[in-house]
Amino acid sequence: MVTGFPQREVHGGTGKREHEKSRKKVLDFSASINPFPPFFEWNCDPEYLAFYPDDRYDELKGKIATTFHRTPEEICVGNGSIELIRVFCSVFLKGCKKKFFTETPTFGEYELSSNLAGAERVGNFHDADVIFKCNPNNPTGILQKKSEIEDLLEEITLQDGLLFCDEAFIELSDPAQSMVDVDDPHLFVLHSLTKSFAIPGIRFGYGFGDPDLIDMIEVARPPWSVNAFAEAYAMEAFDHLGELVQSRAAIAREREWLSSEVDHLGLFCNPSSANYILVDCGKNVASLCSSLSSGNILVRNCSSFGLPSCIRIAVRTRDENRVLLEALTACLL
Repeated sequence: MVTGFPQREVHGGTGKREHEKSRKKVLDFSASINPFPPFFEWNCDPEYLAFYPDDRYDELKGKIATTFHRTPEEICVGNGSIELIRVFCSVFLKGCKKKFFTETPTFGEYELSSNLAGAERVGNFHDADVIFKCNPNNPTGILQKKSEIEDLLEEITLQDGLLFCDEAFIELSDPAQSMVDVDDPHLFVLHSLTKSFAIPGIRFGYGFGDPDLIDMIEVARPPWSVNAFAEAYAMEAFDHLGELVQSRAAIAREREWLSSEVDHLGLFCNPSSANYILVDCGKNVASLCSSLSSGNILVRNCSSFGLPSCIRIAVRTRDENRVLLEALTACLL
């Protein structure tokens, strides 16, 4: 038995697993995906399934480069954003006792991937080789302005560190605050189609950085990790990125309504700029999560974030949100 090996990180999005166990319809508020995604026709030519994907992904990177006004050499792609987090850490933090910094609370994969690479977490970002910033943050939903991130990047540059900016939810929040247009060797920016287009089953992430770093990531990434279906979907989705403006407006309206209704139940909704809300229930939420789950409603227990009195709930459609509110009301009686 291997001792001292890191444990698997806890995630939401367990709706498929719960459905397979119960064979009942599950309403999954633990997965924070766009409830109002753009709809468009797309297809994967069956002929492509007879070939390995182009592991350089030249056409796909060309599409991303045109969309975001970057060069293909500054772009990497992967089987979801988590693969790119793992690969980034494996090439940038490996050896020489590298150090990293993350906020608390935040997405746990930064720490796990860094630990797997042998890096050490530090309590002050001035002592770190890599600073992980999730914007908007998960699970709090707090969005920092671009000017604030630029100030942080300036400080990090002075210490010759690197800022890893995870913007997986920014297209559903405020893309004007994105760092994707900043070309700086001390910056890596991570994006994902998963949340914005509500396609977690496809798995597609992409990142922007210095060409030398991108080249290392592309070498370390498993070959052909973006399959033909994911590539075909992504090629079409980037033509519809502008339609997310309607998604953002609908999410903001629904988030405001849902937050108000949850607050009326005596719970506290932290202000959020994302498509999810961190709710403080004032006591340990294990029994609440269990009760909701027994009614086939899933919320994210935030104990793994160090917040045992909190749940994270996705903003979904009005009808779905009403179902959640009814279930919460019954559980709180």
